[in-house]
Amino acid sequence: MQLDIYNVLFKNYRGAIIDEGEQYRYSLWRVWDENLPRVLFVMLNPSTADGQEDDPTLRRCMNFACKWGYGSLEVVNLFAYRTPNPKMLKGITNPIGDKNDEYIKEALERSERVILAWGTKGSLFNRDKEVLKLLKNQSNKPLYTLELTKSGFPRHPLYVKSNITPIRF
Repeated sequence: MQLDIYNVLFKNYRGAIIDEGEQYRYSLWRVWDENLPRVLFVMLNPSTADGQEDDPTLRRCMNFACKWGYGSLEVVNLFAYRTPNPKMLKGITNPIGDKNDEYIKEALERSERVILAWGTKGSLFNRDKEVLKLLKNQSNKPLYTLELTKSGFPRHPLYVKSNITPIRF
């Protein structure tokens, strides 16, 4: 499947929930086949992708989702603050965002599979542990990852092979 075709044909099946000041992105989704299930990626923080534009991470996730037989994906993050430089999260007063946990819960309900993919910086403010607890308390869906880092964190999608299959976390 060629994602370039999807980007042309399915422009209306994409969106994002971003606050008025455009500082926080709570949810991002892409749909290419409504008859197939949805996969949820839980990552570190949003970068530049929005309701219309994709970034390299989102394109990689879309490729994975297509290969695995999903018809849509949704992305939520440990931190909703938008920055292409995750190191900046430390200096932000509220990097999580006021509504982030609610959007994570809602996305979990809509998705058939959950892929954890936040990389090594998820432990900032113990946020990875908070979100893992939230996911486990909210649903009995099994959690998956693409691969684990040497330290046991769920590896970011840009740093795994393109033919990878999710494994249980």
